[in-house]
Amino acid sequence: MRTMLESIHFLLSYTCNFECDHCFLYCGPGAGGTFKIEQICNVLDQAVETGSVKGVCFEGGEPMLYYPLMLEGIRQARQRGLSAGIVTNAYWATSEADAELWLRPLHELGVKSITMSDDPLHYGSNAGAHKQRVEAAAAKLGMGAGVICTNRPAVQAATATEPAKVVGSVMFRGRAADKLTEGLPVRPWESFTRCTHEKLEAPSRVHVDSFGNVHLCQGLCMGNLWQTPLKQMLAEYDPQAHPIVGPILRGGPAQLVRERGLDHAEGYVDECHLCHVARKALMPRYAKELAPPQVYGTK
Repeated sequence: MRTMLESIHFLLSYTCNFECDHCFLYCGPGAGGTFKIEQICNVLDQAVETGSVKGVCFEGGEPMLYYPLMLEGIRQARQRGLSAGIVTNAYWATSEADAELWLRPLHELGVKSITMSDDPLHYGSNAGAHKQRVEAAAAKLGMGAGVICTNRPAVQAATATEPAKVVGSVMFRGRAADKLTEGLPVRPWESFTRCTHEKLEAPSRVHVDSFGNVHLCQGLCMGNLWQTPLKQMLAEYDPQAHPIVGPILRGGPAQLVRERGLDHAEGYVDECHLCHVARKALMPRYAKELAPPQVYGTK
């Protein structure tokens, strides 16, 4: 199967100044896994060789912690004709003037927009302040500024016609599956019959980390581009033959549990919750496909 990949998201580092309970990747101050500039250039060259990738995005962790590296990565991407974006928690926007100082070099490199996380899970009662500063500074420069706001999960009480359910925007992957699911209402495990978030059969976007892992979903890998060139990996990708993706495509996380003979609880909060638990149990069997260990909180 030939997958028409359109964008690559660099997990520039797993290091972050925050250690949020809802983090997909178990990022934090003690996490490693940071790109070197020659690795970034390697990935960019492979992206161009695909003939289909049009843009890249720098994420983390927190990419702005490695500002010179990120800037050079963006410069290299632009020289290759690729668009570039950034996802950040905007910790650096301590004032409007400082926000403009950090954004101006990005604007000069042709970055059209920046996406930031600003919500109570990051900033508690100060949520919104960083957003306002970045938006004001970006407007002065003629840049766009988008916001990701993730709400802590809550329970909507049962009614006469509907059972209690979880409300909020958290997807229970990574640390969120381990830290935020306790006490939440669950649904029968066998009811999770499809992946509702990722295009596993024909992804248009993947994440790449400094270990070479090409993530279809955080911790679920297509392959490793330090071992197999990306163009070749995309041409040879057979989702039905993938030991994790195949069962999910055939019947969701529930089918993954069935086909791999996994123990399970009676219920889980959502599809991602069951998928995370199942994949974590399968890591010893499928270390290449389920990597790196830190995404699962095991390293």
